[in-house]
Amino acid sequence: MAMHRQQQQQQKPCGKAGEQPLVSDAEQPILNTLISVRNRLAALKKDRGNYYRPNDIVGLYNDTLEQVRLLYGVRKSENHDNIMFKNRIDSVLDECFQLFSLFYLALGKSKEIPATYVQLVSIKQNIEMLKESGIYTDADLEPFRTRLRDIREIADNEASNEESDEIYMARPELKLVFLRLSQCEKELGELEENTRIISDELMPIYEELVHIRRRLTTLSLLPHESLGDEARAFQKRLIEIDDTRVDDQFVSAETGEVAEGQTQIVGLLEECFDRLHDLMAEGSTVPKDMMPVYDRLMEIRLQLEKLLLTSRWTLRETDLWSYQVQLQDIDALRKNGQFKDSSTGEPAPQQAQAALNFLLHKCYNLLYKLLSSSEPVAETLMPVHNQLRTLRRCLLEVKKYGGPLSARDLYPYQMKLSSIDNLRVDGKFLDDEGHVPEGQGIVMSLLNECYDLLYELMATEVDE
Repeated sequence: MAMHRQQQQQQKPCGKAGEQPLVSDAEQPILNTLISVRNRLAALKKDRGNYYRPNDIVGLYNDTLEQVRLLYGVRKSENHDNIMFKNRIDSVLDECFQLFSLFYLALGKSKEIPATYVQLVSIKQNIEMLKESGIYTDADLEPFRTRLRDIREIADNEASNEESDEIYMARPELKLVFLRLSQCEKELGELEENTRIISDELMPIYEELVHIRRRLTTLSLLPHESLGDEARAFQKRLIEIDDTRVDDQFVSAETGEVAEGQTQIVGLLEECFDRLHDLMAEGSTVPKDMMPVYDRLMEIRLQLEKLLLTSRWTLRETDLWSYQVQLQDIDALRKNGQFKDSSTGEPAPQQAQAALNFLLHKCYNLLYKLLSSSEPVAETLMPVHNQLRTLRRCLLEVKKYGGPLSARDLYPYQMKLSSIDNLRVDGKFLDDEGHVPEGQGIVMSLLNECYDLLYELMATEVDE
């Protein structure tokens, strides 16, 4: 499968109607170089026996930027410098930048421009899934709003250091990031507008209906015989909400006037009734032809949930690339947001659509959480970082529940803290090659906090 995918990616588009434009002769050497870069990054990603070397990654990244500059020059000479022009080279370049982004996160360089790219890709995937489903609240949008604001600040600060006329040739990665950022901000703004027009009086009803709609989708993943009580409870609640309408409209309790947001509330209420009816009638049946996709999504979801629990100790950010590729492959199976039954070519039943789209969105969301939880600490420094986090947690527990302690009780914590502190050279933690890895400030803050906690405990120690 991976080899087939790689062969597909190296082929030129055939240039038929509706397909991508051909790669020009002038672009072909650039495409070949980018494919070579992508393959080298993929090989580095698989090497789990060694830490990533910052000089290798940054050097390869700078070489790639030179290819992007050449590409911009070729596109300009061929009158293809419109941002809407896309061919095979853009797809390979996108994959390269996503991989570089993951490597920068693994190196602890999360505040640098390259690290933002894959986060923007993930945010866009999540926003598009929310837009398709129409099931979200403002609270669901807040994490993306906050992160986009942070990325905008990083990008604007980088751009302010360059001459405006030459910015995209001097820093070609900024053009790609600003394009992705603008797309995300535009689509997020459209989602925000849909919730903004709902009146304050109707907002609690809207949020409850969103909760019910999501829960109904979750129930569709369960055996039919286990749905009874909860499904009937939702049916009763939906009828109660429906009964609050006056002449089929929700009105203000204070003024008696029609409240803003009728379209969103009524549409969601009717959708909940439809889903509930289908669920009680059909159960959680997924067509046999769709079961491979369903099983694959369930497996990816379980793996990502496990990573979310253990990521601090086991995750290399570049490990997420395989999940990103798998999800993009599954997403590509959809046409106009719907999965098709492979035997008939027709859209799968609504219950199956809801279950599969729910799982796909859940996986995208888990992937984003893993990306956004990445600490700005290089992987070479993560063992020290994790030990200090564990030690701090132990000391906090001892402080909370341990009671008066003797010098002997505190000795193991002193020894552990001392052994970590002794790893420093001239006040800094170094990697195996003597370089200063990213994350010194965070690790030193943890170290100092552990010392402070230990001194507090020592001040209250008792004689044996």
